[in-house]
Amino acid sequence: MPNLNKVMLMGNLTRDPELRYLPSNMPVVQIGMAINRRWRSKEGENQEETTFVDCEAFGRTAEVINEYLKKGRPLFIEGRLKLDQWQDKEGNNRSKMKVIIETFQFVDSRGDGDGGGSGGGGGGRRSYGDDSGAARGRSRPAPASTDEPHEPIDEDDIPF
Repeated sequence: MPNLNKVMLMGNLTRDPELRYLPSNMPVVQIGMAINRRWRSKEGENQEETTFVDCEAFGRTAEVINEYLKKGRPLFIEGRLKLDQWQDKEGNNRSKMKVIIETFQFVDSRGDGDGGGSGGGGGGRRSYGDDSGAARGRSRPAPASTDEPHEPIDEDDIPF
């Protein structure tokens, strides 16, 4: 039976990226993302919930995220789920689900040097990912770039 582990998320960074290096000198960056969901209840009331997700990227992807993104900036990522398991100091079993980022796209196009843009405009159209994706020539069109925050689609607007 085939398996699939694919995650696509768009949200805002909850903190500045944290860049570290593995003993092999491989860069690794950790970020937190907040993904908002808005909908209207059956009673007509607007509802909202926020999901917080920890994410991790490696190699050149990690370096680019660290260089251009800061807390509050929007980001679109594609990756896979990974479950980390360990024992704490008291010997209790602990676990945490996170997303390993394989590719990402800048969502906004700020080229103001404030992180997030790639300078020279077009920052909202850049896509970055692991070398294996680039070697296969995989590319995806970027979402439409605007200077305004992403407005979620109401469930009533979805045709199915």
